[in-house]
Amino acid sequence: MNEYIIKEQKRLRYGYTTGSCATAAAKAATRMLLEQKNVDMVTFMTPKGILLNLEVKEAIYNTSMASCGIKKDSGDDPDVTNGIMVYASVEKMTEPGILLDGGIGVGRVTKKGLEQEIGEAAINKVPRKMIREAVEEEINKYHYEGGLKVIISIPEGVEIAKKTFNPRLGIEGGISILGTSGIVEPMSEDAIRETIHLEIKMLSASGGSYLLTTPGNCGEDFSREVLGISMEKSIKCSNYIGDTIDYAIREKLEGMILIGHIGKLIKLAGGIMNTHSKNGDCRMEILTAYTALAGGNNSLLKQIMNAITTEEALDYIKEAGLLDSTMNLIMERILFHMNKRAGNQLKIGVITFSNQHGILGRTQGVEELLCYIS
Repeated sequence: MNEYIIKEQKRLRYGYTTGSCATAAAKAATRMLLEQKNVDMVTFMTPKGILLNLEVKEAIYNTSMASCGIKKDSGDDPDVTNGIMVYASVEKMTEPGILLDGGIGVGRVTKKGLEQEIGEAAINKVPRKMIREAVEEEINKYHYEGGLKVIISIPEGVEIAKKTFNPRLGIEGGISILGTSGIVEPMSEDAIRETIHLEIKMLSASGGSYLLTTPGNCGEDFSREVLGISMEKSIKCSNYIGDTIDYAIREKLEGMILIGHIGKLIKLAGGIMNTHSKNGDCRMEILTAYTALAGGNNSLLKQIMNAITTEEALDYIKEAGLLDSTMNLIMERILFHMNKRAGNQLKIGVITFSNQHGILGRTQGVEELLCYIS
């Protein structure tokens, strides 16, 4: 592709989704089958309004079936599926209609809450529509009156799935055919948010009412190893704590527990609901402010402001005998801002810790919420 976007003063190239690859392959294979001619390039319009002209690879055909592949290009977006081959085989059927299914490397749905029913191929709604419309266009073009069986395969998908959230989400044996626009936007955060929302939807669909979430591996490991909490049904929310609250409310959950390192959760005390550093890195400013409220003198406050890490700042606060009082104020404010985001529609509990000092604070009522998790 030669479409670009400017992000953070960088010129980044768009890519195209597995859904677009599957669509192009299905379209080309259908044309070869019905026209009985080789196809080198295939063109179609994506839902985003960007026209794709993709090279067809490994094309074979005879009078009853055809197959070919399209190479995935993720542009400048870091993606484990970049460069893989997505194949489509199209076979004639007597009965009219289009039968769409997944082959090797395309996952199968094993849990409720996904777009497809249990047992079906993990080809999402928009790609299914794209594939069907592309195949129907060729059927109409060549006035074909029979039916077609379309199988999408991604041989490398079996191994790639092990590097994704898919097994945890209830997709076994391969990866999902994804994409809502047909285009991969470089450095997009949408996929992470969609994954978080999907996991919460699945929790709700399975009858769960209380969410246990951590920003990442650090919080997950601490919860399991120090707190002794089973993390089997936990969800990683990354930096998207505000969005996670929104999704929990949208799926009508009753409560949410957040467990994380102080270096990330301290930002919540300042009302920052997306904790990525690009949105604001005011860790020391917030720690300094609450230490001042707890009675810290000017010398201590200067030490905190000049600290490189929160762990270093906590050492100074503890030496001054103000760690507990400072953390009590911080936990109260974290809960205030999270409740404000939730509009009091969700019971919220928070536990924060540091690597050197262990548990630093627990919000009021968190112990009761933990009973619903365990």
